[in-house]
Parts: sequence; structure tokens; C-alpha cells
Amino acid sequence: MKGETLSLEVGYRRAAGTVVHLFDGPFVTIEERRFDVPEGSKRLLAFVALRQRRVERRYASGTLWPLGDDHRAAGNLRSALWRLRGAGIDILSADKWSLSLMEHVEVDAQLMLGWAERIINGAVGPCDLAVVPQHVDALDLLPGLYDDWAIMERERVRQRMLHALEMLSRRLVSVGRFADAIEAALMAISADPLRESAQRALIEAHVAEANWGEARRSYESYRDLVRHELGVDPSRDLTAFVERRVGVFGRSMASTG
Repeated sequence: MKGETLSLEVGYRRAAGTVVHLFDGPFVTIEERRFDVPEGSKRLLAFVALRQRRVERRYASGTLWPLGDDHRAAGNLRSALWRLRGAGIDILSADKWSLSLMEHVEVDAQLMLGWAERIINGAVGPCDLAVVPQHVDALDLLPGLYDDWAIMERERVRQRMLHALEMLSRRLVSVGRFADAIEAALMAISADPLRESAQRALIEAHVAEANWGEARRSYESYRDLVRHELGVDPSRDLTAFVERRVGVFGRSMASTG
């Protein structure tokens, strides 16, 4: 999908107008026309876009350019703003003291987090129960940016998305959409194969569809992985679930190895 002009779709909701894309970005689309962000402005745009409020200029400049004095950091911020506008991306509202995104601008990360909140809290509509490629993109916010604030935001978004994908899998099971439930669980597992809650969501989906062999293979594959990587067994809770729901071979496999 890299290099294409995209509009973000979350549960079939299309975001038109002006969108800041932080997954596989940052870049900006204005009425679906792509604008690449100048290199010297990427960190500033991402920093402001991830906050849903005005940001003090001094705080932004000090965080983004911590080396040197305040005067130099402020100059770097002004330069980043100038480069943005020069690239046709005039979406930051700036005064003498603060910065923010203009009101009409949407951010893909905030749209995706809104979807995750609806899934986790149960306030979902039919369009939210869609497994879309953007769920995978959302697991890698601002790739290649390793500032401390970016790493923290990346992990925050990643954790919310993983929890949401696991919950999505269970909600899809509850409405009989087993193939989609398995796909959602596999998305979470692809991001973190050692994550037991994601592995359990996959096993639960196989069990709900009465695919006992798939459930067994999934459990055994996970058991072998954590033994090799971490030197531990799956939790007693997961093993007990498999024994209880899968049956006799579940008990035998829990005692092997």
C-alpha cells in the first residue's frame, strides 16, 4: 500500500477531507490527494497530531530538539512550520504560544483508537465488526521514528490495537463469523506470537467452530514456542481451558513434553 493515495477506512467509515496518516507515514491526504511531509517537519507534525489539544510551543520545541538552547529549539520549530506550509500542508494552527491541528483535520491513529475503544467497551455498530488491512498497519505507528515520545505512543497504540483485535475475534465468534474471528486473532498473533491472550482468542475461535484438530495444533504450536523462547509452559488457565473444551486429547497433550 506504500506510495498510494489512500483514505482511511475503519469499519467501512471513510474519512474524507484532510487526514494526517501516521501509520506508514507521516503523510497527509487532502481530498484524497497525497502530500509528502518534508523530512524536517515529520516529527513536529506527528507530535502535534498525536495530541488532541493545543501544545505549548516551548514544550514542543524542547521535546523535539532537546539539544542546545531554547532559542535554537524555537528556531527549529519555526523552520519545520515553514517547510510544512511550503509543501502545501497548511494544517497547523499556530500562535505565539501554542500549536494545534486545525479543527477540520482528522488523524488516522485517533480514528483507529476510537474504533478500538468501541470494540473493547462493547459500543459497536455493524460496521465496526470488519477485519480490514488497516488493523495490521495500526500495529506499527510511525515506523523508523525512535524518539522516546514516539516509542511510548507506538506502544500505547499497539497495546490498544492488540486488545481490540482479541476482543474483535470474540465478538465475531459470538455472531458466528468464525473465519473473520480467526483472521482477527491471527493479526494479533502476527504482531506478538508470544502473547497468550491472542493465542487463546485463536484457540477459542477454533473451538467455537468445533475444529478440535485446529485447536489442538494451535495450542501445541504455542506451547512449543514459549518453551523454546521463554523456557515456560502456557498458563494453567489456558491449559485447563483446552482440557475442558477440547477433551481427552487436551489432557494428554498438556502432560506431554
